[in-house]
Amino acid sequence: MAKEDFYKLLGVEKNASEAEIKKSYRKMAMKYHPDRNKDKPEAAEKQFKQIKEAYEILSDPQKRSAYDQFGHAGVDNSRGGGPGGFGGAEGFGDIFGDVFGDIFGGAGGGRQRSSVQRGADLRYNLELTLEEAVGGTEAKIRVPILTACGECSGTGAKKGSKPVTCTTCQGHGQVRMQQGFFSVQQTCPTCGGSGQQIKDPCRKCHGQGRVQENKTLSVKVPQGVDTGDRIRLGGEGEAGANGGPAGDLYVQVQVKEHPIFSRDGANLYCEVPISFPVACLGGELEVPTLSGKVKLKIPAETQTGKLFRLRGKGVKPVRGGAVGDLMCRVQVETPVRLTKEQRALVEKLKDSLSGGGKQHSPQEHSWVDGVKSFIDKLTG
Repeated sequence: MAKEDFYKLLGVEKNASEAEIKKSYRKMAMKYHPDRNKDKPEAAEKQFKQIKEAYEILSDPQKRSAYDQFGHAGVDNSRGGGPGGFGGAEGFGDIFGDVFGDIFGGAGGGRQRSSVQRGADLRYNLELTLEEAVGGTEAKIRVPILTACGECSGTGAKKGSKPVTCTTCQGHGQVRMQQGFFSVQQTCPTCGGSGQQIKDPCRKCHGQGRVQENKTLSVKVPQGVDTGDRIRLGGEGEAGANGGPAGDLYVQVQVKEHPIFSRDGANLYCEVPISFPVACLGGELEVPTLSGKVKLKIPAETQTGKLFRLRGKGVKPVRGGAVGDLMCRVQVETPVRLTKEQRALVEKLKDSLSGGGKQHSPQEHSWVDGVKSFIDKLTG
């Protein structure tokens, strides 16, 4: 009995693309699957086998070329004695194997899953003093890390041996599981998806290919870094699996609190206590900077909270830009633990200042007048 033309079986033209052939095959296979044709299972099975055979020929470029040139005679021997048994729902599942393989992480068909994996990125918290952060430094850090095993060069196999193809998945990294009408692909439980087995594991890493070690690294910290900045050390993260590239190490900067200075961007701030006489009469003080001491002139009648700017005594930003300033905020210190004689002198000064009215304490009188006006409005 002559076989029906494969293109007619699938309902496509001879110039149909691979995508069109696959789409038509799925449609026809679902239509004639025996489980969907309970009234005529034998006829449906026969038709299904023919459709399956047609697809297997036309989906293979070499077999399709032979069929186009010589017809059925060109492919009769290409299948090793015919289309083979139906095998229940196996053929039906093959139609959707590539689809469900993608959904469940499979590699699809006969494609092998790559077992090479990049190593994980790591983070290390580095504490710096303000001086180190502003001026830059070179820090030594010790990081616990997974590195490639030196005994087996990262293969996981004992020296002198090598991994072999997994006998469960035949190196594909995936196995096909039958679930009712459908066949889905899952990661091979034997090799974990690598496609290889280690028959004789390395004694040092126990077949993992990586070992835990404490690695000492030198980190060059540029000038001007601040809390939250990250320094990337490429390739200093965990070693990759099965020869994959190593990850990166990110050094996270944390600047410790300073007893004198606080930082806001490129500017530094410090509190400068001054005595009552200096605030009244003026004077000159020595104030610290990160590069040494400088003179700060305090004018007469300076009020507490006054800010003095020392230009260029701040921080040079790590990403470029002008050097910041040092902002000195003065705090007038009230004298404490006065002697009897000192208290008498302060009383005398108080009486003297009281006679001058607003001219000696303009802020105080202005505040009192404002409070009085506010209260009058409330009670008026």
